[in-house]
Amino acid sequence: MEEVCEGKDFSFPLQEEKILEYWNSIKAFETQLAKTQNNPEYIFYDGPPFATGLPHYGHILAGTIKDIVTRYQSMLGFHVTRRFGWDCHGLPVENEIDKNLGIKRRADVLEMGIDKYNEACRSIVTRYVEEWEQVITRTGRWIDFRNDYKTMDLKFMESVWWVFAQLYEKGLVYRGFKVMPYSTGCKTPLSNFEAGQNYKDVPDPELMVAFPIVGDPDKAAFVAWTTTPWTLPSNLALCVNANFKYVKVRNKYTGKIYVVAESRLSALPSEKPKSNVASGPAVDSKKSSSKVKGSLGKKAQEGELAGSAHDNESYEKLGEFFGASLVGMKYEPLFDFFKELSDTAFRVVADSYVTDDSGTGVVHCAPAFGEDDYRVCIENQIISKGENLVVAVDDDGYFIEKITDFSGQYVKDADKNIIEAVKAKGRLVKSGSFTHSYPFCWRSDTPLIYRAVPSWFVQVETLKEQLLENNKQTYWVPDYVKI
Repeated sequence: MEEVCEGKDFSFPLQEEKILEYWNSIKAFETQLAKTQNNPEYIFYDGPPFATGLPHYGHILAGTIKDIVTRYQSMLGFHVTRRFGWDCHGLPVENEIDKNLGIKRRADVLEMGIDKYNEACRSIVTRYVEEWEQVITRTGRWIDFRNDYKTMDLKFMESVWWVFAQLYEKGLVYRGFKVMPYSTGCKTPLSNFEAGQNYKDVPDPELMVAFPIVGDPDKAAFVAWTTTPWTLPSNLALCVNANFKYVKVRNKYTGKIYVVAESRLSALPSEKPKSNVASGPAVDSKKSSSKVKGSLGKKAQEGELAGSAHDNESYEKLGEFFGASLVGMKYEPLFDFFKELSDTAFRVVADSYVTDDSGTGVVHCAPAFGEDDYRVCIENQIISKGENLVVAVDDDGYFIEKITDFSGQYVKDADKNIIEAVKAKGRLVKSGSFTHSYPFCWRSDTPLIYRAVPSWFVQVETLKEQLLENNKQTYWVPDYVKI
C-alpha cells in the first residue's frame, strides 16, 4: 500500500481513506469471515440504533469499542458474525409520526387505526440508512450492512416472543408494576437520564392537609404537605420516621389539634384569625423530589409554605412521642375512591426516607405515583405485589372513571379543583404556591409525572437456580430484570 504523504505533511484522514480502499479491494472483512467459518462461533449481542436520526459521537464511540471486541475475538480464531441492525420500535419513531399527524392521545391512534399508524411508522424507519453506512464504514468498523436485520421483521419479533414464551412456560416471569418517570405527552415511561434532560422553573401549588386520627380523644389530625395535589385522591397511607420525635399541639386561636414532627412545628400556619382545618402529606426533601409525585421535582426551598420562618407561639404542646409509636394508627381518608381497601389502607407506616428538612415529617403516600410510596406500601402490606394495583390516571394523564369527582380531568389541570374539594371538606390547613425546577419531557415538552406502569419481571432467584442446575456453572444475573 502506497504512502499517502510524508513528514510534516502526513494526513491521518487521507491515510485512513487509503486503508479503507485497500480493505475494500481485497475484501478483508468478507475474507476473514470465510477463513473462520468452520471455527467456534463467538456471539456478540449488539444493541441496534434507531434509524430515524443521524449517528452522533455516542454511536461512533460505542461502535468503536464494539469493533475492538469483535476484532480481538476474531484474532483469537473465533468466527464472529457481525450484522448491523435497526431498532424500528419505540418512542423516537412514534413521536415523529405523532407530530406529523397531529396525534395527541391514544384515542387518536385508535381512531386512525393501528394498522395505518404502524404503516406510517414503518415508512420512516429506514430514512437514514445510507448515511449510517457511510459514517460507520468511515470509522473503520467491520460489520455487515448487506445482511442487516430490523426489529420490525416478523422473524425477529417472533424470536423475541419465543424467548418470552420459554420464560413464561417455565414460570420465570410475572407481571407487576414499576413506578417510573412518565411522559403524558408521549404516553410512555422515560429513563431517569431522559427525565433529567429538560428542567424548567415553574410555579406549582403546595398545601397542607389534615388527616383526622381515628379514635383520638383530642380529635387530633396528622398534617401532611404536598406539592402534587393531584395525587391526593390516591392516598392510601401516611408515612413517618420511626426515630423522629413528634408532637401533638393545639392552636391557641382556633382550637385545632395537629400532630407533626417536632422539628417541623414551625411549618404550621401561625395566623391568629380563624383558620381552616387540615393537614397534608408531609414530605421530606426526597419526597418533594421523589414525588412529582415520585422523584422528579427538585426540593422546595426553606422559607416556603413547608418551612417558613413562623415561630411556635401559636401552639401549645399537648404531648410528644417517637414516630415508632404512631405506626398502625388509622386515619380518616380524604376521599372514598379506594374505600374497598379500608381494611389494610389508611394507616400510619414508618420508613427512613422521611426527612425533616421540609414538610411536616408526615408523608402522604400514593403508591401508584411515587417510587418510595410504592415500596413502602408493598413492604407494609397496604397493597400487594402483582397486577392488581389501581392506577387512577390513564396513559394520557387523565383521571379514570373510578375517581368520579375528577374523572376526565388532566392531572395538572385538576390541582385547583382538588384543592377546592379539600377546602370544602374542612381539611385544608394551608395552601400557597412556589416556583421550583421541574422536569419536562424532552420530546413533547409536557410536564413529567411519576406513574406506575405495568411490566413483566423475571423471577431472578429461580432463574439462577435453574441455570446452575442445568449448566453446573455460575452465571451473573442482575438482582432484578425488567422485560
